[in-house]
Amino acid sequence: MILPKLRDARLVTIRRGGLLSDADHQLLALWAAQCAEHVLPLFEVEEPLDTRPREAIDAARAWARGEMKMMDARARGGHAMGAARPLRGAARLAAYAAGQAACVGHVADHDLGAAAYAIRAARAADPSDINAGRLERDWQRAQLPEQTRALVLEDQVRRNAVCWSVFED
Repeated sequence: MILPKLRDARLVTIRRGGLLSDADHQLLALWAAQCAEHVLPLFEVEEPLDTRPREAIDAARAWARGEMKMMDARARGGHAMGAARPLRGAARLAAYAAGQAACVGHVADHDLGAAAYAIRAARAADPSDINAGRLERDWQRAQLPEQTRALVLEDQVRRNAVCWSVFED
């Protein structure tokens, strides 16, 4: 569960009564795609012929560029999550990260879903490394665009508990 019961108006688009501009919504999708792509090799090593998570990440970027309809990107996110279901461990979590990234165009809050699943994938890839999750989280934060940085960091604090507490030290 990565979506809050009470939505933050800053993560709801202006046309739906919130405060999120289209430009910032697109930046969130691009950041989520970057987070998912960072751990995608964990899936591709295990399932090299399954392109659904890669296609989901590409769809998130295509939506952000205005080259794909939101519903088409969201559908690709669902396909990536379908690729995840029969798997376990890091590969499964990496595919879920890709699926969440493709759904950011539908609901901006999915950006943290992509980030949280990516952190969990990094942890699962090397359970003996107690710093793997923190390193992934810090890498993700370094990629945040300045325009959305404060919003994402505040949202990580607000939704940390529903995101498996991956955003805290």
